[in-house]
Amino acid sequence: MRLVTYTLGSEAPRLGVHVDDARVADLGVLAERSRTPLPADLLSLIREGAQALEQARRLIARGPSDLPPEAVHPLRDVTLLAPFRPGKIIGVGLNYVEHVEESSRSLDTDKERPRRPVLFSKPGTAVTGPGQPILHNGDLTQQLDWECELAVVIGRPAFRVSEDDAYEHIFGYSVVNDISARDQRRSGQWFFSKGQDSYAPFGPVVVTADAIPDPMALDLHLSVNGVTKQKSNTRHMLFPIARLIADISSGMTLEPGDVIATGSPSGVGAGMVPPEFLTPGDTVEATVEAIGTLRNPVVDAR
Repeated sequence: MRLVTYTLGSEAPRLGVHVDDARVADLGVLAERSRTPLPADLLSLIREGAQALEQARRLIARGPSDLPPEAVHPLRDVTLLAPFRPGKIIGVGLNYVEHVEESSRSLDTDKERPRRPVLFSKPGTAVTGPGQPILHNGDLTQQLDWECELAVVIGRPAFRVSEDDAYEHIFGYSVVNDISARDQRRSGQWFFSKGQDSYAPFGPVVVTADAIPDPMALDLHLSVNGVTKQKSNTRHMLFPIARLIADISSGMTLEPGDVIATGSPSGVGAGMVPPEFLTPGDTVEATVEAIGTLRNPVVDAR
């Protein structure tokens, strides 16, 4: 399933599912009509677990043509939001081999491949949705950069999980654009550089794990103003998804609704010759195969 959070006009956010490329079905309306208990938002659905997800599947099992008209909306009529605000956003740095090289050249990081995943965090306040602005505050940065990443959404608590069991704890997948103010790294610490408001565009959908049988074989693509900047595939990760979950959960509980941003391939602005950075008026599009495109404008925040 392709789950979304959306608004219709001035209504409150709703939980929906893509029934095809052009329409969204409202799970709340379907649940009410069938008298099926169902969480009202995506984060609650994730935290409720497998039974709630199965209930959602049953609600749309009849197919688009059999759904009540009042529960189905054309995509063009709705506004997609960030799917939810994660409890934790755990970023992974230097997780593609070519990005290790370009970062050592342009960002003064170690030129040797890391032996363990390089981890950092983004706060929930950094999350913004599809179509929402990335804020460029010229008083804080002149080096606003992009990073297209596959997002892993945790569905079951994970603590000291083995690589063999890691996929059992995944709810689904989405897209994160790991926005970074390269000139706000502080003594090697990345939190402010990567954690400012709007620095975690997230969405446009969460695709459940069963719909992506091999997340380690997905094409990644990012463009700025229609010009390709990043193009790679998740198979080039230095530390694959199972290793990331095992490593993070070795000392930290991953909870339902947590998100792992699994790292960016080469092609970031800081690595260009000469360097290129985002400015107000730009539009960034981050795409992950089988999930979709996350599109965001850059606006002046001052």
